[in-house]
Amino acid sequence: VFGPLSDAIGREGIMRITLLLAGGLSLALAFAPTFESLLFLRLLQGFVLGGLPAVAIAWMGDEFDKTALLSAVGLYIGANSLGGISGRIVGGGAAAIGGPSAAFLAVGAMTVVGCIIFWRLLPNSQAFTPQRFQLRQAVGDLLGHLRSPVLLAAYFLGGINFLIFINQYSYITFRLADAPYQLAASGLGLIFLTYLGGTFGSTVSGKLAGRFSPARCISAGIVILMLGTAITLADSLALIILGLTINAFGFFMAHSLASSWVGRYAQGARGSASALYLVFYYLGASIGGFWLEPFWRWTQWQGVAIGSWLLLCVTLAIGVGLWRFERRAANT
Repeated sequence: VFGPLSDAIGREGIMRITLLLAGGLSLALAFAPTFESLLFLRLLQGFVLGGLPAVAIAWMGDEFDKTALLSAVGLYIGANSLGGISGRIVGGGAAAIGGPSAAFLAVGAMTVVGCIIFWRLLPNSQAFTPQRFQLRQAVGDLLGHLRSPVLLAAYFLGGINFLIFINQYSYITFRLADAPYQLAASGLGLIFLTYLGGTFGSTVSGKLAGRFSPARCISAGIVILMLGTAITLADSLALIILGLTINAFGFFMAHSLASSWVGRYAQGARGSASALYLVFYYLGASIGGFWLEPFWRWTQWQGVAIGSWLLLCVTLAIGVGLWRFERRAANT
């Protein structure tokens, strides 16, 4: 919805309004009288939250040249990882003190403050060209992106990588909550500090891509994710944490470059193209548990590692395919 709409009316207003609504809904969640109303508000919040990421990379694709776009998206994804860490730590700490309502209030207040800063600092678009919104045209743009092998490859790559990365955190908590580690809930929450590896990975991704090419670095990120998964098989808690940190570095490097790849190679309607990337991205997260659960039942974490490697081999093959496309494009 937000991607095609932004192609017609502009990016800035959608980003500002949806971010403000997300913060307001988080505050409202603290006062939800029933579980049903809480679910409804969360549904609305999930909808409006899609407005910023669906449009932000398209906005950068409009405003930055191809070289600067790599670094800009890397910094944006790095900030996302910091937001994920902050939300879990602040929300978890507030929940420990005042329960779920306090967590919603704390995260909502953070979001509103961030929205005010964002509202003041976001510059007006200089390169955006609006196109008249027509449903048939919007559907045609979406289908056109899906017919593009270069974009479709990036969509599947981002979705499958996130399928593995985010659901590994779900299953590693089962492992670390059990003997011999027996980490408490507070300790398990701190595992998400390993996202800092992703902050670094996404931040340096643009510089690395400028030196070695985006597709090479996407493939390298997947290999690093496979290596980190191997390290988590160790019995040492320190090595498990190291493996998760390496995983985050590799995943976020590949993710930031795949995101910028979409903005770089979309032939018009960048908002729609970026929105489709997010559809595949979050669809992967939602079905990852179904993929990894049989492997967990089979041999627990060792099975999860095997299930992860199987799909990462697929995304590595996609990354190599993008690398070949990149080489052909450079020679023409």
